[in-house]
Amino acid sequence: MAKALVITAPGINCDLELAEGFALAGATPWSVHINELLENPAIIDEADLIGLPGGFSYGDSIAAGRIMANLMRKTLYPKFIEALRRGVPMIAPCNGFQIAVQLGLLPGPLPGGDWCGSAPAPTVALAQNESARFIDKWVQFQVPTNTRCIWTKNINSTPATSLIPIAHGEGRFVPANHAVMQDIESSGRVACRYGANNNPNGSVGDVMGICDASGLVLGLMPHPERFLRWTQHPTWTRLSNEEQQGDPLGLQMFKNAVQHVTKNKTQNRVEQSV
Repeated sequence: MAKALVITAPGINCDLELAEGFALAGATPWSVHINELLENPAIIDEADLIGLPGGFSYGDSIAAGRIMANLMRKTLYPKFIEALRRGVPMIAPCNGFQIAVQLGLLPGPLPGGDWCGSAPAPTVALAQNESARFIDKWVQFQVPTNTRCIWTKNINSTPATSLIPIAHGEGRFVPANHAVMQDIESSGRVACRYGANNNPNGSVGDVMGICDASGLVLGLMPHPERFLRWTQHPTWTRLSNEEQQGDPLGLQMFKNAVQHVTKNKTQNRVEQSV
């Protein structure tokens, strides 16, 4: 069974939900505090999947996710890259997304490029919402047809069920410049977007989440771990039985990643036996 590492830290408060998402998808989650990882980075070698949960790591002091990202840059960044090279999917919702971009995991190098030996400077940011207010609501969820993201590909939903919850004050996606945005768009690294006329924070290009060139690392401002059951949908009592067939949008993402890991493990066993 795939093992899912959930990284916790002071102020993180969505780790249990993230662990449940992995568990419901068929993986075995285990939580490790960042201090333990910093002392023993080799723990990451045991992971088949990795989650950077949402919350307010270190109280969002200085900027959201900044302290946790800086703690990991020198010691843990190389281990994350090793994990990616062996095909480990990673998910980073909300505060996790903020951490991932400042850590240098997202948007990552262009397709065909290689990861740096040390963490690169961020090329995108999650800035303060245009409203300058914390926003807590459900928003429309769309997946671009050209996305590389293994987490969001082939999501099945209807207009009524294509919703996902957000809860953030610093979620406005901003690329460093137009060239960065063009590269992300053209390389299929936009993993999901807000629906038409449903952009809650002013994100450039209605970008809700992005992935790296491998499609393995997903950072997004919404919380898929908060939509694992139909009863969590804001109007679930009005959904038809047909609409509630299959898995909710959030759980589909976790299952996509676990299935990807299972397929890769099976393929590796076959190759090793030949």
